[in-house]
Amino acid sequence: MTEAYPRTAAVSPRVQVRSSTGSTNADVAAAVAADPLGWPHLSLLLTHDQRAGRGRLDRSWTAPPGTALAVSVLVRVADVPPAARGWIPLIAGAAMTRAIRAQLGGSGHSAALKWPNDVLVDGGKICGILAEVVAPDAVVIGSGINTTMARVDLPVVTATSFAAIGRTVDEDRLLADYLVALDEQLTALARSGGRAAEAGVRGEVEALCATIGADVRVSMPDGSTLEGRAQRLDDEGRLVVQSGATEIAVSAGDVVHVRGAAPL
Repeated sequence: MTEAYPRTAAVSPRVQVRSSTGSTNADVAAAVAADPLGWPHLSLLLTHDQRAGRGRLDRSWTAPPGTALAVSVLVRVADVPPAARGWIPLIAGAAMTRAIRAQLGGSGHSAALKWPNDVLVDGGKICGILAEVVAPDAVVIGSGINTTMARVDLPVVTATSFAAIGRTVDEDRLLADYLVALDEQLTALARSGGRAAEAGVRGEVEALCATIGADVRVSMPDGSTLEGRAQRLDDEGRLVVQSGATEIAVSAGDVVHVRGAAPL
């Protein structure tokens, strides 16, 4: 089935397609542990039937078979300083936002990033991303993209899909565009010694991020709630929220856009 993805195969050294699986991230993690050399940088596994996918905070992620694309990409990050690896999920979100934007060209629909790495189309979530360390210098990045899912099958009212907005997705081009953008930004981060601003990574993510400039409500991991205006990203990729007279850097939490920023 890899012949259905010629553009992707031109970028990735290994494209593996499965008719069904539990979790593409778990599959790649197990495969890398069993055969590290067999999974070079940008290797990927994909399916249209993922039965036990997971999102951030260990939430379950499922979709009717054939209605979503689940893909996990292995990235080798030995040249990225450990202190800068928090940028990897944000880079993935920005790369996927670029790839989805390319699918929407001329349609009047808009794609943007919601911090840290959800992709929104017209404000509805079309893609979620989960990055997990699978070896000292290797990270698997899993993405779930709602492709042909009918509006009635969307799990929540805040979700959307290509089908729901009347668009047909070219999966091969989507994945190839995503891999190219992902690799470019990871390479820039590595060459800068992990300095995201100098690499242009922080600017890239901020330019795509609809959260910047929006009024937000953040559900924090400790159960508290933070409300304020999202101002910028700091050097570590944390979301800086102005709450009253105080600026608070958020490293993890569920973000709700209470009022959006100006259109991107």
